[in-house]
Amino acid sequence: MQGSGDTARPRHVAIIMDGNGRWAANRGWPRLVGHRRGAERVKQLVRACPDLGVNWLTIYAFSTENWKRSTEEVLGLMGIFARYIEREADSMAAEGVRMRFIGARERLNRKLARLMDGIELRTAGNTGLNLTVAINYGGRDELNRAARKMAEKIASGEIGPDEQVDLANFLDTVGHPDPDLVIRTSGEARTSNFLPFQTAYSEYEFTETLWPDFTPDHLAAILDKFGLRDRRFGGA
Repeated sequence: MQGSGDTARPRHVAIIMDGNGRWAANRGWPRLVGHRRGAERVKQLVRACPDLGVNWLTIYAFSTENWKRSTEEVLGLMGIFARYIEREADSMAAEGVRMRFIGARERLNRKLARLMDGIELRTAGNTGLNLTVAINYGGRDELNRAARKMAEKIASGEIGPDEQVDLANFLDTVGHPDPDLVIRTSGEARTSNFLPFQTAYSEYEFTETLWPDFTPDHLAAILDKFGLRDRRFGGA
């Protein structure tokens, strides 16, 4: 944990990738074109993170609220996710990236869920960048699921009713460090139900840049600014 005056770069960066649809609409193109371009941008950022000193990258790919979008867009997004995993599996394994997913998987189609399970297993031993992708993720949903898991263990007697328990041990992100920095692209200034428990003391950066235009240079500039922040974690 960083203290006051520490200018180290963030170990864990989380990104709310916003603006794919607007990027495409600005060019008169279908929204899915923007999502495909956004997936290409993810590849660039993943490769850039180790050189920028980032050990953990968590990206918000699809929220529990995104099911409200058109069937065409939702199906298109699921196809993009599946193709990304299939095409990048070899390179991620070779480059030492460990890939994990957070969110409720039950609603995802079987092919995508199998691909997710497969790449998690294949990259489990990697020690390079830790890439976490939030798919069908919502912070409130995660907290509800965590509370149910804890209640079940209390009911079964595995946890005593008076025992002190850390809810973090029941979250999707158990074992992950909390994000030091959360970046949201596209000019929106809200957190959108993303990692509410884990980001209690994260720094936030909101940028006007739409996600498909967000380059490693943009990330590097934000990381440089992070070093100027005074993080006190509630202290004086």
